[in-house]
Parts: sequence; structure tokens; C-alpha cells
Amino acid sequence: MPEHTFRVNGEQVTVNVADDVRLLWVLRDVLGITGPKYGCGINVCKACTSHLNGKAVNPCAIPVGELRPTDEVTTIEGLATGEDLHPMQQAWLDHDVAQCGYCQPGQIMAAVALVERVAAEGRAITDEQLERIRNICRCGTYFRIREAIRAGAANM
Repeated sequence: MPEHTFRVNGEQVTVNVADDVRLLWVLRDVLGITGPKYGCGINVCKACTSHLNGKAVNPCAIPVGELRPTDEVTTIEGLATGEDLHPMQQAWLDHDVAQCGYCQPGQIMAAVALVERVAAEGRAITDEQLERIRNICRCGTYFRIREAIRAGAANM
């Protein structure tokens, strides 16, 4: 089996899996990181959204063979620092976003990546940008999600 080394939530990891095994399976089944959820497995629902080198990606679509030792994967488990929640996680709680909660880790990771990208460009979040987040919420809490993103963005 090929050996693959990369970083996850700040720690270097090495796994022995075939090159074509998707990163989502490595995270969940090999490393035991269950924040990224399996929804569709074909890069549509975005329940697995995580960050790769600071950008929102869907691990269900990334073969582990594409990762390099310097690549940094961040999952929802890697957002909080110590006992403190990330401002976006806190906004989710403050706005009572979750119903079933299944999509929420992916929603939060997509929101953080968007806010960080827009802030780096020196701009504020717009309604149009919020509309472009394509993570599916089967419970339909989109209004609360958008309100939480705005609140989280204000505290990031």
C-alpha cells in the first residue's frame, strides 16, 4: 500500500491506503475524524466540506494521492482553539441554527472559508456571496445559517 503524509488539524499524519481512496474515507475511516459527514460522496451536497490549505473543499472528491506532505487539511474539529469555540461555531449556537445538525460542520467550514477569503480581499460579505454557498441543508435552516454567518463574520 502506498504511504501518504499530510497535515490534519495541525498534526502531521501518515496513512497507508491506495492513491485513489478519497480523503473523506481517510479522515473518517482511517483517522477517526467524524466531523466531515458523508452525504452524497459525489461532491454535490457538501456535507463533508473541510479546508485544504485554507480553501473550502469537499474531501469526497479528493483522492488522497493528490495530497503532499505540506498540505494542511482542517476539519470542523480543527477550528476551535483550546476551550474556545471559533467565532463561527459560537454564532451557530447563538442563532440556534441546527435542527438535525448533519450538514452543520460543512456549512460552518464553507462559511469560515468564505469570510476569510472576502476579508483578505478587503470586502464585506454580501447577500450574493451568501447565495453562492451551495451546501445543502435538508432541514431548510438557510435563513438562520445566513444570519449566523453574518454574526460570525463580525467576530472573526
